[in-house]
Amino acid sequence: MKKHLVTVDIVLFTIRERNLHVLLIRRLAKPFENCFALPGGFVLKSESLDEAAARELREETGIEKVYLEQLYTFGEPDRDPRGRVVTVAYYALVPPTHTLHSGTDAADAAWFPVDKLPALGFDHRQIVEYAHHRIRNKLDYTNVGFELLPEKFTLTELQLVHEAILGGPLDKRNFRRKTGQKGIVEPTGEWQRTGRKPAQLYRFSS
Repeated sequence: MKKHLVTVDIVLFTIRERNLHVLLIRRLAKPFENCFALPGGFVLKSESLDEAAARELREETGIEKVYLEQLYTFGEPDRDPRGRVVTVAYYALVPPTHTLHSGTDAADAAWFPVDKLPALGFDHRQIVEYAHHRIRNKLDYTNVGFELLPEKFTLTELQLVHEAILGGPLDKRNFRRKTGQKGIVEPTGEWQRTGRKPAQLYRFSS
């Protein structure tokens, strides 16, 4: 029987310049040498899928201890030129303050806007699109957006995260009214000077 191999791929999102970005690495190895792809690799015999995803993310980007959730399994027969390879995709979310570094099998690690992706290896464009669709749908009924913010944030920063994920502007008054009705944020009692007027700082209400 032909051997089936298992990999993990990680779609890592952040907000940069008011737009949703995804982290890509430039591959050093074949197939798709010098092509951009998602961080990821083969699952070792001694580790779980979650452990493999966390390890690959750490080794290829230097990022660890972030929100990481299993997304979907991609297993089209011809998705990998090396043979029958099934990948379990994950998505992760980080505030835009993390420092990147490239791993041993990646020449570069860089952020790209989700609507301006370069050519990607394997089926990674499909995986990115699926992950974007997932967080967009989860935005209204989970705390997923807060993973892209610092611990303390203004309501304007929270709205910018929603706009970046949804891909369009939101009415300020309606957004703040709905946020207040949900009871998902609470004031910290602190203020931040962002312009002529100080802005109140909030945190996620658990």
